[in-house]
Amino acid sequence: MTEAERQALLEALNAEYGAVYAYGVIAAHASPERTRLIAEHTAAHRARRDTTADALAADGATVPPPGAAYTVPFPVTDPISAARLAATVESDTAIAWRAVVERGASATVRRTGVDALTDAAVRLATWQSILGADPPTVAFPGKA
Repeated sequence: MTEAERQALLEALNAEYGAVYAYGVIAAHASPERTRLIAEHTAAHRARRDTTADALAADGATVPPPGAAYTVPFPVTDPISAARLAATVESDTAIAWRAVVERGASATVRRTGVDALTDAAVRLATWQSILGADPPTVAFPGKA
């Protein structure tokens, strides 16, 4: 793994740590009918976090632990702001994984980035649809 790949994966790991934390906030304020969706998205971020940490460790990188807490970008007080936070989280993780694709020198790292970017883009479209965005998708997800 190149140093650029390692750095991109560490940044993506940090985004996944933040996503797992944020989904706890989202779950606390979301509409009850979103419980299953939130659980699925949380599980997806946990799985991506764990596989990323494992890949970094296997390459000999020092894997940082998650932060004790993360700051959310705006107050979350109701189901609408919870859905907005979920969309923000998915956009942020898409940006991080797009960087992995861009910096990936190996096919394996690029494939990991593409898969993660695709997953984040699908989750983002789901939340954008819930929020009533028309269209719910964006061209080139993960573009900052």
